[in-house]
Amino acid sequence: MADLQTPLRPKRKKDIADYLVKFRWILVIFIVLPISAAISFLNYLGELISATKSYKKREKEHEENLRKVVNRLKQRNPKKDGLVCTARKPYIAVGMRNVDYKRARHFAVDLSAFKNILCIDTERMVAKLEPLVNMGQITRATVPMNLALSVVAEFDDLTVGGLINGYGIEGSSHIYGLFSDTIVALEVVLADGSVVRATKDNEYSDLFYAIPWSQGTIGLLVSAEIKLIPIKEYMKLTYKPARGNLKELAKAFADSFAPTNGDQSKVPDFVEGMIYSPTEAVFMTGVYASKEEAKKKGNVINNYGWWFKPWFYQYAQKALEKGEFIEYIPTREYYHRHTRSIYWEGKLILPFGDQWWFRWLLGWMMPPKLSLLKITQVEAIRNYYHDRHVIQDVLIPLYKVGDALEFLHQEMEVYPLWLCPHRLFKKPVKTMIFPEPGFELHHRQGDTSYAQMFSDIGVYYAPGPVIRGEEFNGVEAVHRLEQWLIENHGFQPQYSVSELNEKNFWRMFDGCLYEKCRLKYGAVGTFMSVYYKSKKGRKTEKEVQEAEAAVLEPAYAEETARVSDAQ
Repeated sequence: MADLQTPLRPKRKKDIADYLVKFRWILVIFIVLPISAAISFLNYLGELISATKSYKKREKEHEENLRKVVNRLKQRNPKKDGLVCTARKPYIAVGMRNVDYKRARHFAVDLSAFKNILCIDTERMVAKLEPLVNMGQITRATVPMNLALSVVAEFDDLTVGGLINGYGIEGSSHIYGLFSDTIVALEVVLADGSVVRATKDNEYSDLFYAIPWSQGTIGLLVSAEIKLIPIKEYMKLTYKPARGNLKELAKAFADSFAPTNGDQSKVPDFVEGMIYSPTEAVFMTGVYASKEEAKKKGNVINNYGWWFKPWFYQYAQKALEKGEFIEYIPTREYYHRHTRSIYWEGKLILPFGDQWWFRWLLGWMMPPKLSLLKITQVEAIRNYYHDRHVIQDVLIPLYKVGDALEFLHQEMEVYPLWLCPHRLFKKPVKTMIFPEPGFELHHRQGDTSYAQMFSDIGVYYAPGPVIRGEEFNGVEAVHRLEQWLIENHGFQPQYSVSELNEKNFWRMFDGCLYEKCRLKYGAVGTFMSVYYKSKKGRKTEKEVQEAEAAVLEPAYAEETARVSDAQ
């Protein structure tokens, strides 16, 4: 492991931000947690009220709200009003990226009423959902029916709209792909107020493929039809420890779900990995199991949904001591296993939050709402999380996971790391993210003729140098990570803080279909571009005006010309 030694760094003097972060728990316990619990309860009551309405009535309300959106768009004067964006408050968005574009002049459209499950069609195996339906809401409705979305993101508060316009993944993504790959149809309001339904094989198929990862910059998503799959009451989960260097851990991760002989019958329903140090990891594979199987004599049932249970990542770590073991977890409780502790970020927010006494006394209020955590941040804490903290997901081909782990260790030294594989499908058109050209010719582990196996590496925590009180430049570290991703056909989800300039943004993502649809459907001059929306820092009035007048992003045009010349 000598070649993985991290660079020596000088000690850093503590400043006010260190103390604000250290004692942030006081604000969280006495203000954020009680309000979070109250909001969750009120949201739950809203779900119950919505559930009493028939699908027909919900659809009628949807049409009424849709007319309001269309009328609002038609009120916009392009010469006087700003670019269109939703009226949702910036702090409500789940993610670390600053939603600073809403602090500049803009034309707000209210989508807050679009939060209903419109239909669960058991014949077509499709759920029609409005964009503000969240994962907790949909699993409460479908799991009792032994149904679920093909990909259920872990956090309760993640919404359908965010997972489609942005990025969504789960332990079943090695089979079904990303959340956006499970879409059947999209209902979108275009810049001129027209409402269209886009599917992969109708006249709006280009829009269907362009919306994912576009961050709502082509049109306003008002509903989506998403695939359902049959499930069972329990998840049979196997915890398997692994030891070795990072390359060996990466190989063990691939072997846990992608048989080298191509036998698809041995592929589990769910898979994830957690790397706890440069030499230790635990990989978990799950298969759906019936209630009858789970309750057979000798089987262990872990009712993980109770508020006092140990945080999942710490519980799984016990496999390093006790060895491989198997247990059964109720399916819905398994889906949301990382919600209560926010993966392991909860340990930094509440240093004693994982202690037994806290879990028993106040664990029922966890987790704190991310929106409340952000709204209570002073500028010093906000800057601290940008400069001395890492919250990133990186998507890279499975065969490069070992290289990525070594790079992340040398640059950031963040542990634990989360691993979640996902298929990246070949599509009829080239979308913003895409497999490596010719991947199918190499027959690598996990690949098929129609999809390349990628993996998400979740990097969420304070870097080792920060924990040790050493100097750490988060901006430079993220910048180097982004360059590494560009060079290795990797992608960075746009919810995170990005240091990409416009030229490098379009080196990482393909914008051909995206720009074509923005021009075709009148989004240019109405909605901001995806780079502009994702760009770090405050947006000025001059930038707003330039974006309104833009016809084609020059950096993308430059990159397109470069690729054409190379060919």
